[in-house]
Amino acid sequence: MASDLLDIAEVAARSGLAASALRFYEKKGLITSTGRNGLRRSYDPGVVDRLALISCARRAGFTIAEIARVLRATPDDTALRERLAAKAREVDEDIARLVRMRDALGHAAVCDHALLVECPEFKLALRDPATVAA
Repeated sequence: MASDLLDIAEVAARSGLAASALRFYEKKGLITSTGRNGLRRSYDPGVVDRLALISCARRAGFTIAEIARVLRATPDDTALRERLAAKAREVDEDIARLVRMRDALGHAAVCDHALLVECPEFKLALRDPATVAA
């Protein structure tokens, strides 16, 4: 039903993306409009979930081309699955790095060392355990 469709402004509001981003994603084939309501593009409500995936993937560092591959992936796309597994490992590394930074900043906020960067606890919080000699 046409009344179930969302116009581009509604999709932009629900997704938190600018209308220009929606038009860009449509041009790149990541989303598809169902037509027009007057001069405005219309979308199926399911596009909001697709845009959430696209936005999450962009924040994780995926390129538009990689996202397009994910969106058309089938279970037998082993090369893509290997890439996704590698990306999952990269995200895990990013999370560990960000947790270390959060912990170091939290300590720095209450530390009373004359020079925060010289605080042993601050330095320790920033170290990557994988690179610290045993």
